[in-house]
Amino acid sequence: MDASLIPQFGGFLWTAVAFIVALSIIVAIHEYGHYIVGRWCGIKADVFSIGFGPIIFSRMDKHGTRWQVAALPLGGYVKFRGDANAASVGADGSVQQMTPEERAQTMTGASLWRRSATVLAGPVFNFILSILIFGGFALMSGRTVDEPVIGPLKLLPEEVVTLQPGDKVLAVAGIEVETLADLATTAEALEPSPTLPYVILRDGQEMLVDAAFPMPARADAVMPRSAAWDIGMRPGDVITAIDGQEIHSFNALRNTVAAGEGAPLGLTVWRPTEGGGGEELEFTLTPRGQDLPLDEGGFERRWLIGVNGGLFFEPATESAGPIGAISYGVTQTYEVISSSLSALGHIAAQKISVCNLSGPVGIAQTAGAVASQGTVSFIWFIAVLSAAVGMLNLFPIPVLDGGHLVFHAYEGVRGKPPSDTAVRILMTVGIAMMLGLMVFATWNDFTC
Repeated sequence: MDASLIPQFGGFLWTAVAFIVALSIIVAIHEYGHYIVGRWCGIKADVFSIGFGPIIFSRMDKHGTRWQVAALPLGGYVKFRGDANAASVGADGSVQQMTPEERAQTMTGASLWRRSATVLAGPVFNFILSILIFGGFALMSGRTVDEPVIGPLKLLPEEVVTLQPGDKVLAVAGIEVETLADLATTAEALEPSPTLPYVILRDGQEMLVDAAFPMPARADAVMPRSAAWDIGMRPGDVITAIDGQEIHSFNALRNTVAAGEGAPLGLTVWRPTEGGGGEELEFTLTPRGQDLPLDEGGFERRWLIGVNGGLFFEPATESAGPIGAISYGVTQTYEVISSSLSALGHIAAQKISVCNLSGPVGIAQTAGAVASQGTVSFIWFIAVLSAAVGMLNLFPIPVLDGGHLVFHAYEGVRGKPPSDTAVRILMTVGIAMMLGLMVFATWNDFTC
């Protein structure tokens, strides 16, 4: 599960492949939502397409829908019967020749609630995909228990084999702990050192042992497109010194990076080797400023190298169960949406840098980088991107699903749809807005 999805995924070709695979999956699910709910509502689809341009493959199903794959895999669409175009804006000439029963099977002639449900289904299916993927991870790997029970131990330079999976931590350096959160909080307050005394419960007996610092300066994850990623750091690397100064905790690492305020840093890194033991490496990197969300709301600018830390062991887990897994999936999806909306709001208010907005090039680079970390990371990325795509499509901008829903809301209030002229003008404005945003985000990809 940790093996690379495709070797040497850093190249342009494989970056493009990763992006196309992720985008195609997300688009297929989005458009299938439109298609299947439309079919349930009695609205017939003429074409279901993944990609645009020349057709590579197509087949006609028993419902009269042509399923096709086109040469340009940068999106997709469902063309419903009677639509003038793939955006379901306006009707073609055939609608005028249809009987009332046939018109009811088109996006033009169907009832308002059927059209609205069909439009809304695309983003909803994106959210469902995210929930199912996040929930699937919870179902397979289990849910972390609240108690500080030791799971598998992580590899460190100075391994002190005194703790075992199943041990329960009762105190560290004389400070009692009851939960994993307590252990993490205690690690923030303790003076960094290679080892500390632990009171543990093993097989019903209390024991006093020495073990590693609770949160060592270990890279549990390396963020794609970060300073650490760019110099070749990997998950599992342990930073043992910065500019010759020994580092024994992740908190000390964070504070040292912050104190440098973006100045280049010399890192001494211990990396575990396949045959056991490890090797010492030297790196030089320059931390990057980034706007990060705060728990109480808002953002704070910090200097980061792009690694995430954690406890020196994997916490013990318990079965999540179907309900717990779905609950976790919903929570994770909500967090992706809420954090994305918060970031966009702060960018619009000029409270954080516009460099926090990535375009297709940046997303493609992230897709390739994540895929190089393994299949699991890539699938997680698809879940995150799917939630973001679903959220974006609900924005009340003409040409997006949210814009169509605004038109439907207008029709529901006024009793008639907007005029064709108004729709054409608003659609042109919407297309211009989306193209402008795309150009701006792409510019960010090359300049930030």
